[in-house]
Amino acid sequence: MSFSTSGQSEARAPNALRDFDDFERGLLPVMRHFILSFSEPTTQAWQHAYSVAIEKWGHDQGLNLAHLVFKVIKAALHCRTDGLAFKDPLSLEDRREVTCDERALLKMLHHMRRDETPAARDAVGQVTGGYPDAHLIQAGLTLASRFPISGDHQRQSTRRPSLRVVQ
Repeated sequence: MSFSTSGQSEARAPNALRDFDDFERGLLPVMRHFILSFSEPTTQAWQHAYSVAIEKWGHDQGLNLAHLVFKVIKAALHCRTDGLAFKDPLSLEDRREVTCDERALLKMLHHMRRDETPAARDAVGQVTGGYPDAHLIQAGLTLASRFPISGDHQRQSTRRPSLRVVQ
């Protein structure tokens, strides 16, 4: 079942998830919960978004990531008066399905994480309907810089120092 923040459904993008890495596919349920939270505030789906991120990436990294995804979704919704089409985040049948709007958001982050500027610019245009919104670009680039494609750099940059008792 597709939803939209404006109540309209949108066509799905078949086999759309195969173009993304595991990290980017993991962002999808977090994005969906945030979009649902904006669409239907009484659901308080934002709590599920944070829970999903914590379960997948741990407490410190998950909270940081969920907050950055929230900023991306908020900026995208600010650009789109007609809202974003999305799948039900709790539906087992829809887990592998992606709307065109969800795909555009993932594509934007995909290219930003790889520093592919022309492709990222095109993807931003798909999300916004052609308008290069500075807030959306800033939110996407912030997420991309903190979670680049290099797994080693990602672990080092988000790892906090640990305290040990020395005798």
